Amino acid sequence: MKTTPVKGTNDYLPKETALRDFLQRTILDVYVENGFEHIITPAIEDAENLSKSEGGDNLNLVFNILKRGDKLEKIIEEGVTAENQEALYDLGLRYDLTLPLSRYFANNQNELLLPMKCIQIDRVYRAEKPQKGRLREFIQCDIDILGDESSDAEVELILTTAKALFAIGFKNFTVKINDRRLLHAVLESVGFAPEDMETVCISFDKMDKIGIEGVCEELERKGFSEDVIGQFEDFLLRESITLDDVSDMLRDKAPADSLRSIMEKVEALGDGNIPVEFDISLVRGQGYYTGTVFEIVSGDFGSSVAGGGRYDRLIGKFLGKDVPAVGFSIGFERIFSILSEKGADIPDAKQRIAVLYSDGDFVNAVRFAESLRTDGKAASLYRRPKKTGKFIDRLQECGFAGFMIVGERDEVQYF
Repeated sequence: MKTTPVKGTNDYLPKETALRDFLQRTILDVYVENGFEHIITPAIEDAENLSKSEGGDNLNLVFNILKRGDKLEKIIEEGVTAENQEALYDLGLRYDLTLPLSRYFANNQNELLLPMKCIQIDRVYRAEKPQKGRLREFIQCDIDILGDESSDAEVELILTTAKALFAIGFKNFTVKINDRRLLHAVLESVGFAPEDMETVCISFDKMDKIGIEGVCEELERKGFSEDVIGQFEDFLLRESITLDDVSDMLRDKAPADSLRSIMEKVEALGDGNIPVEFDISLVRGQGYYTGTVFEIVSGDFGSSVAGGGRYDRLIGKFLGKDVPAVGFSIGFERIFSILSEKGADIPDAKQRIAVLYSDGDFVNAVRFAESLRTDGKAASLYRRPKKTGKFIDRLQECGFAGFMIVGERDEVQYF
């Protein structure tokens, strides 16, 4: 049997797990302090829910779960073809936390306070090709506000997410913001049809990875005309594209006015510590976004560490009526990876002390350990091994602050 984890998943050593626990605990505490409530949803969702969620490229990465027993046997007997292969499965693993939240709200709306302000910190799954930064199982840290159509909800999410990042040690970052309605107006102005918006946005969302040239090549493969692609490329190659530039292209100025309001409020309430920039190239690949989209980019690491947006029509797929909704998700794995590579320490972590004992000394060892715990330390009991010196060396390697040997020297020896 294999001892290594499945590709795209990880085992975490105690030191790594301690850092992950600290990050999740700190983020959760900030979220709760700012008025959000923690909920939990299942990792397994109905396959139809997932397929109709407008999750962009993520829909190609769903882990589908085969039907079981007689249902599966019946499908196989009837014959599986390329046209009916979806009949093989009825469940799947969630690819994000937004679709499960929308279903959760539809199922529990009569017991929830509106607007609903909720937290989800949990695992999600995508059938990625494993590589650095691309896992098949990873954690997302989401906050969402459901039932508030005003842009104040965006402001509250941005401020709360920034507080969480500050609390875990991130300081040099910028909030980038856009609005899908502005983006669609730009795309239509260069010749893309309204029905092509989703597929164009999926390609455009890859610009930070494949560049303008790569985006144009992908649009060409999708069959768009050279003239339209050329106009789009000319627009993107402009030296700068301001919110005023895009606003001038709009009949309805409301989306641009909303963005200005969000940016002004965040900058004012953040006391100048949360810079906000308009970025027309910000897309966010999920098709369910309907308005504002935003990301937080770390200046120290040149990468996005959080993202989200408004999805006012996703809940309506379950209820038959739209419910305004907006969410922000911290990229937990990216942050963990960055802090791990920096060798980050956990603030105020309890000192770990090993209490070694021999036969007949267990009762005294427990008493010593309890006294250390009362003193605010984390004490671990270990039967004294024959090769005590090597074991003590391993304790130091594993992050222990010191040890004591009951009956030999009843005091802590620190490394």
